[in-house]
Amino acid sequence: MATSPPDLPDLRLRILLGEGVMVGPGKAELLDRIRDCGSISAAGRAMGMSYKRAWSLVDEMNGGFAEPLVVSARGGPGGGGASLTATGVAVLAHYRAVVAAASTAGAADLRALQGLMRPAVVPDDMSDGK
Repeated sequence: MATSPPDLPDLRLRILLGEGVMVGPGKAELLDRIRDCGSISAAGRAMGMSYKRAWSLVDEMNGGFAEPLVVSARGGPGGGGASLTATGVAVLAHYRAVVAAASTAGAADLRALQGLMRPAVVPDDMSDGK
């Protein structure tokens, strides 16, 4: 879910909001996937993480804000599921806006950093046996 224009390096920000409260690319992706999948376990699986790890991150986020970001219902006859609260939607939108603004504001410096990198080495064509 890159937010940088294709010609710029990928900018990945972690925002420290207070004692132990942070939002970064992983938590933002988890919120995106919970919104899209309607399930914490499905969101975790899609990211290659265990249900326990996904739940731990959700619990951490829910505990760090005045209102929970994710609400869930246990499985059973009616099925379970999870969804973002209005606060969760707002946190995700504000995080994405900060990343986009930083990417735009830092575009010249990102290009300068990219220009200082070592050129990529392209292997010689091995078809002629040399």
